[in-house]
Amino acid sequence: MERELKILMLEDREEDAGLVDRVLKKEKIPFTRQRVDTREEFTQALDDFKPDVILSDHSLPQFNSIEALKICQGKKINVPFILVTGAVSEEFAVNCLKRGADDYVLKSNLSRLPLAIRYALRQHRYETNRQIHEEMLLKKNTELTKINQELDSFVYSVSHDLRSPLTSILGLVIVAKMDQVATREAIQNYFEMIEKSVVKLDDTLRKILDYSRNARGELTISEVDISQLINHACEQLKYLPGYNEIKIQTSINGRAALYSDTYRLSVILANLISNSIKYRDERKPDQFIEITASITPTYLMLIIRDNGIGIHADYLRNVFNMFYRATDRSQGAGLGLYIVKEMVEKLSGTILINSEYGLETLISITIPNKLLST
Repeated sequence: MERELKILMLEDREEDAGLVDRVLKKEKIPFTRQRVDTREEFTQALDDFKPDVILSDHSLPQFNSIEALKICQGKKINVPFILVTGAVSEEFAVNCLKRGADDYVLKSNLSRLPLAIRYALRQHRYETNRQIHEEMLLKKNTELTKINQELDSFVYSVSHDLRSPLTSILGLVIVAKMDQVATREAIQNYFEMIEKSVVKLDDTLRKILDYSRNARGELTISEVDISQLINHACEQLKYLPGYNEIKIQTSINGRAALYSDTYRLSVILANLISNSIKYRDERKPDQFIEITASITPTYLMLIIRDNGIGIHADYLRNVFNMFYRATDRSQGAGLGLYIVKEMVEKLSGTILINSEYGLETLISITIPNKLLST
């Protein structure tokens, strides 16, 4: 015990506290101590003094060690609690230990106190380390269970999503070969259907690669031009049906530099803007997507709002699940929003989604700005 211990003494007699001082100094235990003798002083000292060890007499005029122990347990204070008292029955001492006290030392045998303190401190360190390791193990087991469940679902769903467009392409090729008198229009129709299957297959493969890269890859922090990322995402999505029918409005607020993972932010933006385009409401004359980015030295807030078909309230709680499709219009692998949520969490951020079916959808993302840590 090289560092100085902070010892809180619950003791109404200064001369008895002085005896404890002499025993500890004789054993060369460095310490500072605070003596209290009322409930109010004891409770206040737990918060202000923050002791490493509590030495408690049993019986004080208006307070006792059992009540003090209950206060420590109520406050979840995990430090050694040692009873230092006059003669007590063995039954009482055992009862104190059962209630949670670490040890008891009789005032008539204070020479045992240094050893009791050392042993209690060692036991508490051991117990603390054990709890930390158990919590880490539980967390790892929970993560492993989640990964195994996702892997089972992943293998089943991806095999279907990969085989389905491939089967369609193969079928179309066979039909085209058999059609000996196909017109130019019919051939063009075959090509268009093959193209749709190829696009679907490509989308599934890209989602798989994004999922894998996010799960395995470490963060790469650099300065991000959020306006450029938004423009690039929109440029990449121009091929989507309906892109030219929807108005995209962008607003960038704040002058602070943004430091984050460019790749993950680009995937998040591409997926969310893509969804807004795919699930637009074709019946509405003024279709729009509003993208607002607010940057401060501590965080980036992204808000993406559209007046598309919306999401039914019954489906909202599941939209971030792997392979979940909330509408029959979904032709993708059902990985988009799942990957977005995983990437946001990888960036230590949060994502919220609000939607009114038939009216609008609003997604809000808050991500820490790594500016101050660079």
